[in-house]
Amino acid sequence: MVACRGDLRIALAEPQRKASQRTALGRSIAAMEPMSAAPLGTDLPEGARFVGTAALGTPGWRPGRAAPAPEDLSACVACGLCLPHCPTYRLTGEESSSPRGRIAAMRAVAAGADVGSTFADFMDRCLVCRACEDVCPSHVPFGRMMEAAREQVEPTRTRRARLAHWLGFHWLLPHPSMIRIATLLQPVVRPLLPRRVQAVLPRRGAPFARLPRDSSPPPNVDTRGTVALLAGCVQDRWFHEVNLATIRVLTHAGWRVTVPRSQACCGALPAHNGRLGVARRLAIRARHAFAGADVVITNAAGCGAHMQTYDGLQPGTALPVRDLLAFLHDEGLGEIALQPLPVTVAYHDACHALRAQHIHGAPRALLAQIPDLRVVEVPDGDRCCGAAGIYAVTQPETAGDLGGQKADAVASTGATIVASANPGCSIQLAAHLRARGQDISVVHPIELLDRAMRAQPNSRSASATSGSK
Repeated sequence: MVACRGDLRIALAEPQRKASQRTALGRSIAAMEPMSAAPLGTDLPEGARFVGTAALGTPGWRPGRAAPAPEDLSACVACGLCLPHCPTYRLTGEESSSPRGRIAAMRAVAAGADVGSTFADFMDRCLVCRACEDVCPSHVPFGRMMEAAREQVEPTRTRRARLAHWLGFHWLLPHPSMIRIATLLQPVVRPLLPRRVQAVLPRRGAPFARLPRDSSPPPNVDTRGTVALLAGCVQDRWFHEVNLATIRVLTHAGWRVTVPRSQACCGALPAHNGRLGVARRLAIRARHAFAGADVVITNAAGCGAHMQTYDGLQPGTALPVRDLLAFLHDEGLGEIALQPLPVTVAYHDACHALRAQHIHGAPRALLAQIPDLRVVEVPDGDRCCGAAGIYAVTQPETAGDLGGQKADAVASTGATIVASANPGCSIQLAAHLRARGQDISVVHPIELLDRAMRAQPNSRSASATSGSK
C-alpha cells in the first residue's frame, strides 16, 4: 500500500501469495463449495486499485467553518466521466481544473494537507456550473462541496479581497436600500472601475423603480390561484422590465401575483463565494418573507436553483420554489392570445436551469407557441458562457474565453435575438456580442411572451427586436 500525507491513498491489489491457494480456490469453484472469506481486494487482478481518502491524522480543514462532508468526498469514484463536460478542463486539459482533480485536492486536505494558496487556486477556477453533477453516475453533490470548500478558502484571501467580499456580500446584497444606492451611483463610479468590472456591469439600472405589491388578473380572466414573486437583487435593479413582464404574463394567465416587501437577496452569490453564514441568514429571511406562499416564482435560474437547496443549507427554510418558465409550461398560459412575432431566437440554456433544475424543453415549448417565432439551437449550447456570478471579475481570462466562444456560437445561428433566463448570463452574452460588433438583442424569454401578448392583432413587427440588454 502506498500513502503520502496530503495525497490520495492508492491501495494496490495484493498479489496472490501462494499457487496452492489459487489451486484450492479453483477446486472449490468446480465443486460448488462455499469460498473462504478472504480480505477484500486480495483476489483482484494485478494493477487494480482502490482510490480513497487516507486517514493520516487531523484533517486540514479550519475548525468552525463548513467543510466538504466525508460522505460526499467518498461518493466520487474518480471515473472521469465528468471531465469532457467541465468547461475549465476543456480549456486547459489540466487535471487540477477538473471536478475529479478538485475533489482529489479536497480529499488531500481531509487527509491532513493545509488549505493554502494552491488549494484556493484550484477552487477559484471552478465555475460551479454543475455540468459534472448532471452526468455523474454516483450523483456526487459537487456544488455543495464547492461552496463548503470556498468557505474554507475565504480566510486565506488577501485583505483587499476579504474586504470586497465583506462589503458586497454582507452589506450590499442583503440590504435592498444599499443596492438602490449602488444603482444610483453606478454612472458616476463606473468609469473609475477596472475594465473587467465595467464589462460585467449592466449599462443602466432602475434605482427608484418599484414593483406593485399585489397584482390581480384582468376582469375578464378567472383567477386560478396566487403566487409570490422573488424580485431578486440584481434582477430588480438592473432587469426591472423582466419582473414587470413576469407579472403581466402571470396575471393574464390567471394568477394573482404578490411581491413581499420584506424580501431581499436569495443568497446565491454569497453561498457560491464562501459566505455561507450570510446565505443561511438570507434563507431564514426569505422563509419569513414568503411564509404562507403556495408557490414562490423565480425568473432567474441561479436564484431558483439556490432556493431549492434552502433546507439543506438551513434546515426549516424550505420553500415551494418554481421556475417561472417551467411553471407556465406545466400550468399553461390560460386564455392568453399570442400575436405573431416574425423573429429568429437563439435559446441560451443557463447552467443553473439546465444542469441544476433540469429545465430544457419547457422554455422552448412556450416560445414555440408564439406564431412566426422560430427557435434555433446554439451549437454546444450546454456549455457554460463563463458568467458564473462574479467569475468574470475574479477569473477574467477564463471567463473571457468562455464568453467569446458562446458569443461566436450564438452569432453562427443567424438569430437576431438570444433568449436568456439568467441575469448573469444576459450580461455576459451582451458584453461579448457587443465586443464582436454583433447586433443581437439579449432578452428574457418572458419578455418575448409579453410582447406577443401585448402586440396588436395583425401587427407582425410588434417591436420584436427592441429592448437589447
